[in-house]
Amino acid sequence: QLQLVESGGGLVQPGGSLRLSCAASGFPVDYYAIGWFRQAPGKERTGVSCISGRGGSTIFYADFVEGRFTTSRDNVKNTVYLQMNSLKPEDTAVYYCNYFLNGGGVGSWGQGTQVTVSS
Repeated sequence: QLQLVESGGGLVQPGGSLRLSCAASGFPVDYYAIGWFRQAPGKERTGVSCISGRGGSTIFYADFVEGRFTTSRDNVKNTVYLQMNSLKPEDTAVYYCNYFLNGGGVGSWGQGTQVTVSS
């Protein structure tokens, strides 16, 4: 069974950092393109970043990232990371990771991990 589990969220002050993890099971983490998404209260889920699959390493970021976040992948640990620096209150959201199916669409959504940026 293909599964991704997010972790690493928490409460952080503005300007702080967090590293989120997305642990894959049931498939090699570099096989599918994997995206990070977030959903703030009362808003729709939106994409944050995406790392290419098929062993590639192309990474795309949403404009609002503004160079503050870095996505990386560890094939040994079968995990994708989202390093978030210079966090702002508007980054507060539940963060999810998901894989992009080869025929289109994404896999099932997990529970996500809550990130709260507040003083």
